[in-house]
Amino acid sequence: MKQLADTFWNLRGVYRVGGVLDIGTHMSVVRRPDGRFVVIDGCALDDAQRAALMALTGDGAQVAAVMHVHPFHTLHVEATHRLFPAATLYGTARHRRRAPSLPWDDAPVEAWGREHPLADVFDLSVPDGVDFVCPDERVHVASVLVRDRHARIVHVDDTLNVMAGPGMLRRVLPQSSLRMHPMLSKGLKPGVGAADAYAAWARDLAVQWADTRIVCAAHSAVRRLPEGGFADEMHAALGKVSRTLERHRARYG
Repeated sequence: MKQLADTFWNLRGVYRVGGVLDIGTHMSVVRRPDGRFVVIDGCALDDAQRAALMALTGDGAQVAAVMHVHPFHTLHVEATHRLFPAATLYGTARHRRRAPSLPWDDAPVEAWGREHPLADVFDLSVPDGVDFVCPDERVHVASVLVRDRHARIVHVDDTLNVMAGPGMLRRVLPQSSLRMHPMLSKGLKPGVGAADAYAAWARDLAVQWADTRIVCAAHSAVRRLPEGGFADEMHAALGKVSRTLERHRARYG
């Protein structure tokens, strides 16, 4: 568990594609102004991580809420709830369908407006122009991006990626800049204007969250940014998918 700011901690977990390649996953912990905590997502924890998390949160008693923000990150929802059974539980509509017995609170996270239940600490963003839950369930482009306003740190699953070498190679291979999801072409809605809507969302986010200093990406690393780096890397990431967007416009108008 790494403390990235006075209010923000990130824990890295293992997620192997095909049981071999570890592309990583994560969860984050944010301290609210009242001293209680919000847990974002869940992942498998080793003994040291679990002990550190419990020590930070008063054996879990100080966790006020748990929120799950990617509809396809569902493996550790029930285990995370068992760690913090008294916390208010938020999730997407798909989380609710996958675990209907859990005590979900409020509307699905992707439907929250500006005055949402955690608005005292978080700015949220859902990408436009893409299906939040794609008909092809192998495509995991969309999620709810979460920004700790005080720490200026973004927690994101899949929608933005930071590629890093696995294992020992991480020390010698350069970390990538921010990248859009590699299956964006399959995630875009099949209709007029979807590519433009996605591009507009990315440009707007680059402006609105321009002072972001760290991005914690599930796959597969934490990205520390210089002043102005978030806007620069978002624009560059958008440029790298320009051909994908152009092909979509050519097909759908």
